[in-house]
Amino acid sequence: MQRIRLRYTKRGRLRFTSHRDFQRAFERALRRAEVPMAYSAGFTPHPKVSYANAAPTGTGSEAEYLEIALTDARDPEKLRILLDESLPTGLDIVDAVEARTSGLADRLTASVWELRLDGVDPADAARAVAAFNAADAVEVQRMTKNGVRTFDARAAVVELDRVDASEAPSPEADRPTDQPCAILRLVVRHVTPAVRPDDVLSGLRAVADLAPPVPAAVTRLAQGLFDEETGTVTDPLAPDREAAAALTTAAPTAAAKASEPVGPA
Repeated sequence: MQRIRLRYTKRGRLRFTSHRDFQRAFERALRRAEVPMAYSAGFTPHPKVSYANAAPTGTGSEAEYLEIALTDARDPEKLRILLDESLPTGLDIVDAVEARTSGLADRLTASVWELRLDGVDPADAARAVAAFNAADAVEVQRMTKNGVRTFDARAAVVELDRVDASEAPSPEADRPTDQPCAILRLVVRHVTPAVRPDDVLSGLRAVADLAPPVPAAVTRLAQGLFDEETGTVTDPLAPDREAAAALTTAAPTAAAKASEPVGPA
């Protein structure tokens, strides 16, 4: 059995698709592309697809991940192209690697988000960010299936800064109108309970009364393992690429050794 790991996006209007909507669309794409999927056992077999830490409905993303299991080996890049062609524009498969290491979900420990606050003065946003960063704790409330829950939104935040519009890397399709807006960059650890961008926005409202006149346009730019030394979020597929490169390098060396004569001529 071969395992392939994919990175996909949610752009433009497709940011409003729920995770279940994406699952249905992706399974249709698997059938259209005639992917030799491995199936689970039991009375209702289903394709072996593992989804990891999906973004909330209504947020865009450049870094969603999943893993599929195949019964026959396929070239990851060719498979990526086939699946991308079978999905609607906005749900794009942008990267594919063969899984050569374990624990993809364990490497998704932090996310980088862009929050575009249309109609908010950048100076007001900067003051709110400073107040949030200076606080020891910022308690917010969120409605859950078990009722209203209160938790600290500050502890999980590694970095919260205002950035200039010229530095914002999100896709053009996810940008609001040309009205003035404040743009924030958020790096947050994946903790329990999860701290989401809307929780941080609630925190900004709590500490500085910052209330955007329209809903924020939120896009996940990256997610992966948080590097404590550099303060960056690393590519979770990099270990698989490195393992594949090491295997490719080792193969010619092993072949050369096998062809060497043994003993005296």
